[in-house]
Amino acid sequence: MKSAVKLTVLIGVILCSAHGLQAQSRSLTITNRYLNLPVSQAQSRGTMQFSLGDKPERSFKIRLAADKPDYWVFCDMKTLQGKTITIRYDGNPEGLGKLYQADQIAGQDSLYSEKNRPQYHFSTRRGWINDPNGMIFYEGEYHLFYQHNPYEREWENMSWGHAVSKDMIHWDELPTALSPDSLGTMFSGSTVIDYENTAGFNQGKEPAMVAFFTVDNPEKQIQCIAYSLDKGRTWTKYAKNPLIDSKAKWNSKDTRDPRVFWYQPGRHWVMVLNERDGHSIYTSKNLKEWTYQSHVTGFWECPDLFELPVDGDKSKSKWVMYGASTTYMLGSFDGKTFTPESGKHSYTTGSIYAAQTFANMPQSDPRRIQIGWGRIQQPGMPFNNMMLLPTELQLRNTKNGVRLRSVPIKETEQLFNRVGQWASLSDTEANAKLTTLQSLDRFRIKATLKLSHATSAGLSLFGQRILDYDLNANLVNGVFYSPEDMTSTELSVDIYVDRTSVEVFVDGGRYSYSMERKPVSTSKEGLRFWGNRIEVKNLELYTAKSIWK
Repeated sequence: MKSAVKLTVLIGVILCSAHGLQAQSRSLTITNRYLNLPVSQAQSRGTMQFSLGDKPERSFKIRLAADKPDYWVFCDMKTLQGKTITIRYDGNPEGLGKLYQADQIAGQDSLYSEKNRPQYHFSTRRGWINDPNGMIFYEGEYHLFYQHNPYEREWENMSWGHAVSKDMIHWDELPTALSPDSLGTMFSGSTVIDYENTAGFNQGKEPAMVAFFTVDNPEKQIQCIAYSLDKGRTWTKYAKNPLIDSKAKWNSKDTRDPRVFWYQPGRHWVMVLNERDGHSIYTSKNLKEWTYQSHVTGFWECPDLFELPVDGDKSKSKWVMYGASTTYMLGSFDGKTFTPESGKHSYTTGSIYAAQTFANMPQSDPRRIQIGWGRIQQPGMPFNNMMLLPTELQLRNTKNGVRLRSVPIKETEQLFNRVGQWASLSDTEANAKLTTLQSLDRFRIKATLKLSHATSAGLSLFGQRILDYDLNANLVNGVFYSPEDMTSTELSVDIYVDRTSVEVFVDGGRYSYSMERKPVSTSKEGLRFWGNRIEVKNLELYTAKSIWK
């Protein structure tokens, strides 16, 4: 490491007692954009605190590397330029000497090209991500907030990370939006645009973007808000937080993940909040004072509630009540009570969890677009987990009634170049065509399989069965699935393969699933169709571009 970027501005070392341990403290004048910190997964966690004078600026847990780091993380110090901070750490202090300032993050030269970096799915520069939060469209930008630990590849320090996009495909990561405070850590939630200034936060012509989030602490979970007047770049937390503290009502700490939207017929705000054994509905006129209205049991975490037309017909619309595990109910909603008309259904399985849909979509684009957390590891990387492809949710009539389906949004098409299309191939002929993609780390395959002599067939990637259709038991990769034509022996699939993930959309999105892509094994079979004398009625092969600059 060059001496020019070492911590040469240390101006004192003292030992003080903190939490019963000896905490080492150092003072540092901020001269660069980033403070880079070394991390070792073998190191025990300690608490690091930045202070301005006697005022705490931030506090977080980190496995500060005492010896050789496994990777580096960073703190964005833009707002502290020219100021002197005191850094206290109650863990092993030997790593403090390795901290250094720079105008780039450590590893900038390989950013987005790391070995296990997803190439057309969003992942964060550093650290852990899980639930998408606060997804909203505003003035030409799609905002994706998400549960984030900026300081380690494991869960901790829950904050709201933030990225923006013009097309929901190419993302620019912004500084952390919401960080832990004296009330607790920042759990999941949603955002709205308060065009009518019902909360009184607006100043001038700029309406407030208002974020609703759960604050978690050892005692309980409470619902809070913050607002932004600069398109989500900076946030002010409401001085009178919390808004809702319902632990006593439910005799449960599990009260979290507020989903808020404007209900035009009643001209009031609606909050769907997961409480104990299901989703509760609250209403408000001003985003600050909330009244409990009703409760629907049978869901766990991350609620969503939205209206969709059936087969595109707005006169036949239904409301969808959604939970983190991707189960949903269809029914009606009068602004205060959701009335289900049938039991729960599911349209997707696998690595997806805690999916959320975009709010405030423009009138010219009424699509309901969802992004889910992909619980997929990126081994050996300074980041972990990813977001799945954005998909459009649609309600369609089927032989079993109205059901939800999911298809990748049209904007994904820009990522793929078709390199071949064929019809009526034997499995041997189709496998010869697949060699075009075999050496690639990312690609897309569209295919229609017809089974005749085989009771099961599919597609494998170096021994991993990324498609396994059991016609006899009606299973697709172990999950029950019956085609719309119940006697059909055909299955159509659209398969998206990235460096660490696989997403499969069956029969136009009637069912979909996602999974971790296993590392290339010693199997010599490569990418191939399998099954006894199957016909590949249609085969399209695509190469894939990277979304990263």
